[in-house]
Amino acid sequence: MNGLFITLEGPEGAGKSTNREYLAERLRARGLDVELTREPGGTPLAERIRELLLTPADEPMAADTELLLVFAARAQHVARVIRPALERGAVVLCDRFTDATYAYQGGGRGLSLERIAQLETFVQGDLRPDLTLIFDLPIEVGLARAVARGRLDRFEQEGVRFFESVRRAYLARAEAAPSRYRIIDAGQALAAVQQDVEALIPDLMERLGG
Repeated sequence: MNGLFITLEGPEGAGKSTNREYLAERLRARGLDVELTREPGGTPLAERIRELLLTPADEPMAADTELLLVFAARAQHVARVIRPALERGAVVLCDRFTDATYAYQGGGRGLSLERIAQLETFVQGDLRPDLTLIFDLPIEVGLARAVARGRLDRFEQEGVRFFESVRRAYLARAEAAPSRYRIIDAGQALAAVQQDVEALIPDLMERLGG
C-alpha cells in the first residue's frame, strides 16, 4: 500500500469532523488524493450498522453485541473503502477507527482488551493507522458541545464517568505508542487547533515522499 492512513480520535465534542475537513482541504491544496470517511460507517451497509449503534432504543444493547457490530461495520469499511483508497495511493482521513473501540468498548464498557485485539487482527490483518490524532479536551467541555448540537445519540447519553474512562483509555494508548499518536488540545479556540493541525503537514508530506 502506497497511501497514508490517518485517523482522528477523541471523545464527544472534540471537533474531529471539523478538523478532518480542514486537514483534507490543506492536503488537497498540495495536490494530494484525499479520501474522507468515518466510523462506524463509511459504506452504505456500514452506515446502516451505524444507525443501529447510535440510535437510542427501548431494548438495551449488550456490550458484546455493540462490539461485534462495530467490527462488522469495520470489516465492510476496510474491504470496500480503506484498502482500495490506500492501494491507489490516497491519504485516508478517517473520523474514528479501532482506537475508538479500545476507548469506548474497552475503556467505557470495560470489555476485554485482549478480545478487542483478537477482533482487530481478524478484521484488519496487518492494517493499522500510520498516524492517529487524538483531539483531547475536558469531558465537561465536550459534552456541553454535544448537547449544543441537538439530540444526543446512544453514546452521547452516557454519563461523565463513562467518558472519563474513554478519555483515559485514549491517553493511555497514546502514551504506550508515542510514535503513532499526536495529542492535540481540542479545548483551544478553533483557530489554534487548526494551527496545530497545520503544523503536522510537513511531516505528512515527508512520509509521502513529497
